[in-house]
Amino acid sequence: MFLRKNARFALGAAGGLIAGYLYWRFVGCSSGTCPISSNPYVSMFWFALIGLLLVPSKKNSKKAES
Repeated sequence: MFLRKNARFALGAAGGLIAGYLYWRFVGCSSGTCPISSNPYVSMFWFALIGLLLVPSKKNSKKAES
């Protein structure tokens, strides 16, 4: 029931995790001094957070329809 109500947020976070891993893998940081892209876990965390923030809430989507 909890997952069903928050499926959009879970999908946003999952998409962010995938995007964060792909960013680390293909763009990354060769010197290891970049704070976000030098570690895959940090990169995946920040992209998952961005994915959560990009998911619209139900209140905003209802206002846009009317």
